[in-house]
Amino acid sequence: MGARNSFEGSLTDLKNTLLKMSGLVERVLDDAIRSLVQGDLELAESVIADDEKINDLEHQIENESIHLIATQQPVAKDLRKLVSAIKIASELERMGDLSVDIAKTTIRLKGEQLIKPLVDIPRMAGIAQQMVRESIDSYVMEDVEKAREMAELDNQVDALFSKVVRELHILAAEDVKKVDQTVPLAFVARYIERIGDHATNIGESVIYLVTGQKPELNH
Repeated sequence: MGARNSFEGSLTDLKNTLLKMSGLVERVLDDAIRSLVQGDLELAESVIADDEKINDLEHQIENESIHLIATQQPVAKDLRKLVSAIKIASELERMGDLSVDIAKTTIRLKGEQLIKPLVDIPRMAGIAQQMVRESIDSYVMEDVEKAREMAELDNQVDALFSKVVRELHILAAEDVKKVDQTVPLAFVARYIERIGDHATNIGESVIYLVTGQKPELNH
């Protein structure tokens, strides 16, 4: 009984570390978008600096999960919990990298006034943040239905991505000088769209954890 309690305690610690990591990922995405909208180079630099913290948390989760697999030799659902923790941490780490890419775009634009007020890009990011939060909630609660509902939000992100790219193409066609901004902003929209994809992947990991099945959500 003592060994089981110890293992359950370790799983709880892993969940808490994943929650900490996802909270940090949400924050850096929010900071990255605000840095872009406001032309805040200092905030962009802080996003880049925070990436190391996200990477450290991924390594912590991976190392602890591998240690538990090696020492506890879990089977069935217990093993899936550890495999899922490693996969989810990897998805979160990639989201952090994409937020850094957004921050680097802010720095590349050097705080110059944007060609148009950003509306749909922050809206996309808001939905992506919601997806991150709900994907981790579904993991903590082992809630398959919540994971599926979260993944449906990806359709909204994809629709906004298409709209943003379409509008940027029109702006570039009207004035070739605007390409210096339309191309980087299109990349930002693409980064957010990929963050939505990574959140969807977390939903798939949750369903695998609970059911042992590997579904494909919104592909």
